[in-house]
Amino acid sequence: MTDTDRFDGRDIARIAVFAALLIALSIMGPIPGPVGVPITAQTLGVMLAGAVLGWRNGAAAVLVVLVLAAIGLPILSGGKGGLGVFVGPTAGYLIGWVAGAAVVGLIAHSGRRFAWWRVAVANSIGGILVVYAFGVPVQSLVMGLPLAETLLSSTVFLVGDFLKVVVATVLTVVIHRAYPVAFAPRRALAARD
Repeated sequence: MTDTDRFDGRDIARIAVFAALLIALSIMGPIPGPVGVPITAQTLGVMLAGAVLGWRNGAAAVLVVLVLAAIGLPILSGGKGGLGVFVGPTAGYLIGWVAGAAVVGLIAHSGRRFAWWRVAVANSIGGILVVYAFGVPVQSLVMGLPLAETLLSSTVFLVGDFLKVVVATVLTVVIHRAYPVAFAPRRALAARD
């Protein structure tokens, strides 16, 4: 394991902050949506973790939350926790959060310079498509429904998901302007020390 493979103190602090943010957004509970479908803020936290922290630290922050939920802490939407959430209809979405945060981070941090449009694309692909790619098939399997029917029923959440993409993109731009060092590559941070 090389020095660049390890999590340093800054990484651990950022991972902890975003894990706490995701927990706070999860505990907040559903918000009434514009078309009568409730919106949870959990995937907003997933998008922000990937967009701000990058693929590795963003995925790690989400993984910390899932480990805490697995050991029984009631930190998911609706006060849920324990191993049962990983065998229920939403299990695929939870696993999709890890992959989603990683994909958001990979895309958002892929350019030489920060670009809001890249963050928006990253949030759309990682925060919606990737999460749904894990969540819908597992939900279909657990609920014993055809995949097409499950996918169709999931489309009612797309309005809320795209609202989260907008909010996550705007917040990422604001954070980047206010605290750009949060986005600095690890090598650049080490060179400053």
